Amino acid sequence: MNPLDLTTTLNRAGMGPGHEAAVAPAADPVFVAKATKAAIEFESFFIGNMLQQMRNGTRAMAEDDSVFKDPVNRDMQDMADNLMAGQMAHQRAFGVADAILRQLLPAAAAPAAAAGPLPMPLQTSRQKI
Repeated sequence: MNPLDLTTTLNRAGMGPGHEAAVAPAADPVFVAKATKAAIEFESFFIGNMLQQMRNGTRAMAEDDSVFKDPVNRDMQDMADNLMAGQMAHQRAFGVADAILRQLLPAAAAPAAAAGPLPMPLQTSRQKI
């Protein structure tokens, strides 16, 4: 036997063809809910960080008397960016959460991907935040 033969080593370890079923976690509803929440929160963080970098670039290029350089507006713009990131993540606009869930839940991802993401209603000014 060749010690570098990976196929033989994997077969002996029980990880030959079809090992995905043995390695994949069971479709536990609690695990699926926690994984989905974490994936959406990570996508929100990712989008928020991207919007923050874009906003910083806009501030760096803005004129001295521009609205974008005014420190009074900075907090409100940052808060609006974070709310926008959260809404976009719940709509799974970038697909980051879906990619994470495909890796964490390979067996449960096929039916969920076929159904598509659930729409989340946008908050209006009359709703409490």
